Amino acid sequence: MDPIDAAPVTALREILRLPTVASADPETTDPAPFVELHSRLREHFPLTHEVGEVIDVPPHALLIRVPADPTSPTATADPVVLMAHMDVVPLGDESLWTHPPLAAEVVDGAIWGRGTLDDKGQLVAVIAAVESVLADGQRPARDVWLSFGSDEEVMGSSARRAVETLRERGIRPWFVLDEGGAVASEAFPGVTRPLGVVGVSEKGVLSLRLTASGRGGHASRPAKGGPAARVATAITRLERHPFPAHVSPATLEMLRRLAPHLPRPLRPVVERADRFPGALARLLVAAGPEAAALARTTVAVTTLTGSPAINVSPTSVVAGLNLRIAVGETTADATDRIRRVVGSDIDVEVADAHEPSPLSPVDDPAFALLERTITEVFAEAVPVPYVMYAATDARHFTTICERVYRFAPFRMSAAQREAIHSYDERLAVEDFLDGIRWYRALLDGLAGER
Repeated sequence: MDPIDAAPVTALREILRLPTVASADPETTDPAPFVELHSRLREHFPLTHEVGEVIDVPPHALLIRVPADPTSPTATADPVVLMAHMDVVPLGDESLWTHPPLAAEVVDGAIWGRGTLDDKGQLVAVIAAVESVLADGQRPARDVWLSFGSDEEVMGSSARRAVETLRERGIRPWFVLDEGGAVASEAFPGVTRPLGVVGVSEKGVLSLRLTASGRGGHASRPAKGGPAARVATAITRLERHPFPAHVSPATLEMLRRLAPHLPRPLRPVVERADRFPGALARLLVAAGPEAAALARTTVAVTTLTGSPAINVSPTSVVAGLNLRIAVGETTADATDRIRRVVGSDIDVEVADAHEPSPLSPVDDPAFALLERTITEVFAEAVPVPYVMYAATDARHFTTICERVYRFAPFRMSAAQREAIHSYDERLAVEDFLDGIRWYRALLDGLAGER
């Protein structure tokens, strides 16, 4: 490996070995791995820290302003914000991993470990690209802010505080770019080329608790229609009555751009999507869970709690639901629908709620710059907009910026996407290096924008 390429790979592997797991309660988060991560960033990317203005954002996040070339015509123009996050989800059952999740081993040309895709790979790629610009004796054509969150996975406060810092300085970014999307293969039925999917919005998030209560007692005398049976019935009703499917404007635009790359039987349906939206929504639902999530609000049962003992009938059974709210719908409407479906004998409590993000424009120079850069580095990919299923820190930035996009410049197979938040998360070394090249091309491309 070229020594220039080896340096960011070494940095990423060191950072992957740090167990930066955040807690919903900041007081219980171990700060040591985050402090060490900051130290590794200073060590491996010294120019960014020397030239940049580094701001600590509680609890453990960073904002770094990289000033523009003062001779650039756009030196005083609205800046760009490039985002990533330092925290990762817990490791889970380590016995399921092919290679230890904190070892950051390089095997078969890939780096294996928790955070390679979500989201330390992107963090290192961003700052490595900035470092390369400065190492060449250059500056970006406009100010670039790096925003590295510390509690994205627990929907914490660091990104919101970063936004407040920028707002206090009167900063309204030209565009914001966070994680989400990818150069995704096997991303849409019938499309053989990889898709450079760029998130232009993200679904809302709604967490609900379904509770049924009853007398409970000894398991040898079970009562008919007890709390467990009623919660089970409620879950079955939700399975049988999914949310209605429809196609959002962002999904219609994605499909319009995909149409030339679809096989002939599908092409006429997609080309006439605006005339037959119902048929298209049904087609997406039938195409599998990834495509179906584009067309409707989804409901996942994520937790079930009941009796603490196997020989005791529970007095209360609670099911946790995680809903991803489609663009154009609201968390209040979704909650009302859940109440109607499960029935009046189930208590429905809202644990957390975040509305869908506004749609960012696709007929805009900022989106066009992202498209051109995708095509430049990933010539095989078809750039398309889409609505993200997952929640990111980017949603906070919609309060100060109309152009908030979500794209990770890494090739990802279906198997890799499934490994996010699961086991065997991994990123090919060459794909990681191409991600750095993509960010460098994006930074260089700022010079052509006014």
